[in-house]
Amino acid sequence: MTSDMVYTTPIPFLAIMVSLIAVPLILLSRNRPNLREGWTLAAALVKFALILYLLPAALQGRIAEFTIIEIARGIDLQLRVDPMGIFFALVASSLWILTSFYSIGYVRGAHEKKQTRYFASFAVCLSATIGIAFSANLLTFLIFYEILSLATYPLVVHKESDEAYRSGRMYLVYALTAGVILIAAVGWTYLLAGSADFVPGGLLAGIIEDPGIARALFIMFMVGVGVKAGIMPLHSWLPRAMVAPTPVSALLHAVAVVKSGVFGVIRIVGFVFGPDTMQAFDLNLILAVFAGATIILASLIALRQDNLKALLAYSTVGHLSYIVLGMALLSPDGFLGGIMHLANHATMKITLFFCAGAIYVNLHKTEISELDGIGRTMPWTMSMFAIGALGLAGVPPINGFVSKLFLCLGALQADQLIMLGILLVSGLLNAAYFFPIIYRAFLRKGDSNAARFKEASLSMVVPICIVGVLSVLLGFFPNLFFHFYDLAAAAVDGITGITSDNVLAGTLP
Repeated sequence: MTSDMVYTTPIPFLAIMVSLIAVPLILLSRNRPNLREGWTLAAALVKFALILYLLPAALQGRIAEFTIIEIARGIDLQLRVDPMGIFFALVASSLWILTSFYSIGYVRGAHEKKQTRYFASFAVCLSATIGIAFSANLLTFLIFYEILSLATYPLVVHKESDEAYRSGRMYLVYALTAGVILIAAVGWTYLLAGSADFVPGGLLAGIIEDPGIARALFIMFMVGVGVKAGIMPLHSWLPRAMVAPTPVSALLHAVAVVKSGVFGVIRIVGFVFGPDTMQAFDLNLILAVFAGATIILASLIALRQDNLKALLAYSTVGHLSYIVLGMALLSPDGFLGGIMHLANHATMKITLFFCAGAIYVNLHKTEISELDGIGRTMPWTMSMFAIGALGLAGVPPINGFVSKLFLCLGALQADQLIMLGILLVSGLLNAAYFFPIIYRAFLRKGDSNAARFKEASLSMVVPICIVGVLSVLLGFFPNLFFHFYDLAAAAVDGITGITSDNVLAGTLP
């Protein structure tokens, strides 16, 4: 990359800091709920505006950089806004705005305690997420990754019940153990390469010659990020964390925590090891086996769930591994489909969790067996639920179809027919556990005493409808608003060295 394509600006740092600055303001406003929530919304909007400001330059191929602090020669806490980073930052920051509005209706409607701590922790989590997105190297990534782990704990234990504390302890054990392993992997990488910078095509490309070292280091990295990415058998904390309030579940499963995990997988595969090194030592096969197994097993477990949030949790575990599988395929369309699914899954899954929260606050129902006829009581909510469910099953024209299509094309490019079969079977399993819910909601007779129309508050229903409609619009127009397709294609260009035209055509050069 030529020097004139790199420019220095504090905007990435300000995008991280804006919600951290809001934290003390939120805490000081604990006795004034409207002001406290005003700070939350203001921080979300300013953060999004700052990230959006960086988008035009990124689309022109220009890279924004900012050094926070120089620790030692060649070791900096540095931010870099490349196509992959701004892609993730746009997903997280845009959905945080909607989650903030939704959270206000939820915490008030559910009469949640510790609301100030809730909003403050949310703000720290989003700062850490944007730090992860804009990290220029493994050290910066590691620091923000661990901040996210710690900031999420108060949200997991928010209800302060025995179950919440047990789930919180389990989350910390998994997250901090993975963090220690990730620290060791980062240190080993620096010793091997003399650098920790993310490099498109692989920092370690041409450096590692020993297959044993390559596999050991790769497994350490995958354990380090695989906990948040929900790769089996590292997933167990994730369904347990459903004890948290629904907006927290949405944060965990759609916006920040688990998406930071799969974002880490993308960085490690594409920017630390690189496709050539992955293929030379069969690292992609290791990743593909675990991803494929996770997709099928999580879907089978979801089929057995009656609790709606538990079903959505296992669905998330499976869909995160769609992204992981896309990276394991090492084909242009596989990369593209995996990256696109990071955004597409986010809009669809946050829709479903928002719907689950609205049902709980409005009707105090948590089990799927209790949802007969609810489509007539909450038609807007359940219509959006149907959109999210159909999209995750891969039904066009919802955006889930787009990323699944590229993943299937990527499997064909890689000549991985078994992985293609896993993707197709998974789509059927998605339909098998989602369609009965839609059937219950709209085609079964419910409680005759229930109100014919009783939606949740507007502050909950409006965000639900926005993300539901957005899932449909992004299915028709993948570049709508945020140029997600262009950014994903640019990220693939950097990783593979194959032009966007070839990616679009679905062919190798």
